[in-house]
Amino acid sequence: MTTQASIETRDMDKLAAMTENVYASVAIISKRSRQIAVNVKEELNAKLAEFASTVDNLEEIFENREQIEISKFYERLPKATNVAIEEFIEGKVMFREREEEQDKLEF
Repeated sequence: MTTQASIETRDMDKLAAMTENVYASVAIISKRSRQIAVNVKEELNAKLAEFASTVDNLEEIFENREQIEISKFYERLPKATNVAIEEFIEGKVMFREREEEQDKLEF
């Protein structure tokens, strides 16, 4: 069984290339990562809601193999951060820079 490394070395020049600022790139990746994580969590919760029961029967909980398989599938998915980094490097993330507050002020 092969596992995906949770820590990978990243080329900071590649990350900074699109924004010319590594910190701006990290902020964009962070926001995209949160979006991905929320989407995956909503999808998982929707699938698990199908198995929700009002009766707390301990035997029923342990015997629900489909629910366990769904949970294991989502555990094996790549981390949201890794997906966001790959999307950013491949240019699949759309972003725009905010205008400076100084430019908006009128005297």
